[in-house]
Amino acid sequence: MKFGVVIFPGSNCDHDMVYLLKDILHQEVVELWHKDTDLQNCDMIILPGGFSYGDYLRSGAIASLSPIMESVKAFAKNGGYVLGVCNGFQVLCESGLLEGTLLANDNQKFVCKNQYIATQTTSTAFTQKATKGKALNVPIAHGEGRYFADSETIKRLNDEDRVLFRYCNQAGEIDTKYNPNGSVENIAGITNSTRNVFGMMPHPERCSDEELGNTDGRILFESLIASIGK
Repeated sequence: MKFGVVIFPGSNCDHDMVYLLKDILHQEVVELWHKDTDLQNCDMIILPGGFSYGDYLRSGAIASLSPIMESVKAFAKNGGYVLGVCNGFQVLCESGLLEGTLLANDNQKFVCKNQYIATQTTSTAFTQKATKGKALNVPIAHGEGRYFADSETIKRLNDEDRVLFRYCNQAGEIDTKYNPNGSVENIAGITNSTRNVFGMMPHPERCSDEELGNTDGRILFESLIASIGK
């Protein structure tokens, strides 16, 4: 399977993602510069975390206007698979590839810690190998991670089983007291209506290497490879 990792000015999790895919999961990986327009026949495109363009204006707003994003949007509309992690999730929302937006954390502070999230659906290529309701311990690191959408959008996400993850405790219990940023309904990740674009604020690439003492995130990438790699 061939992955393309997009690099914007200010990306700082790009090499984490490349290392995981190439050295841990033994996949073909190419680095795609934000000024490129050729996606090099990749099977999946990943927008990594970081602070694209310094998070000026709004997180992900300027990156969404990069030349490569026109190609990514066309790729997604033709059924291509796209994953955005943290800043990448913000870029996807700013680009209109995912619904809603990411606002400043409700405590007005940057939050960096391990956080439990519960898988809400296994009916996607990204979560098919995960266990619904089981808590995964995945790091978060963001200042604007509060997912928000209007009530109609939230209802549609729920009705169509498009919420990927919700913040929870170790037992998988979902409650506002386990919400690190004030996201509506504890939402930590979503997919689009055609289930080929995925966005999440936590960083599964940071918990997929045995040397880090936590591999909870690896199952999500193994899901992608098992599904799309066919």
